[in-house]
Amino acid sequence: MISKELVSKLVAEKLVDTDCFLIDIEITQQNSIVVLIDSDTHVNLDFCVALSRHIEAMLDREQEDFDLEVGSYGISKPFAIERQYYKNIGNEVEVLTKTGEKIKGILLEVTPNGFAIENEKRIKIEGKKRKELIKEALTFNYADVKGTVLVF
Repeated sequence: MISKELVSKLVAEKLVDTDCFLIDIEITQQNSIVVLIDSDTHVNLDFCVALSRHIEAMLDREQEDFDLEVGSYGISKPFAIERQYYKNIGNEVEVLTKTGEKIKGILLEVTPNGFAIENEKRIKIEGKKRKELIKEALTFNYADVKGTVLVF
């Protein structure tokens, strides 16, 4: 079976000097390899094809047959690594907490332990007839979050 470490090394070779980064590598028992990448700007089809060809050129099908799929990490999927949080600072995200609460806001800050968003909500203020829109900063530890997705 082809090792994840080998494929990871081959991917890293191709990602040097690009703004692309590895999200995940999955290898099944049948040697079906799926490589998911992301980028600080964008991932285009030509780059995925070039990465796929690089990996294929370095593996020997005569020695061990395999299927290979290289693609970009879906923008509708939850963030998988910390770098995805950094690249989305300033964008609107939806956070699903482990308690099941969904909170939308602008991603403000990211740290190695968590992140902060600015959330807007309407609240009733004493002495006023209408609810007013207020902004609040909410902080989250990664351990308390089920998933964070980009909002379109």
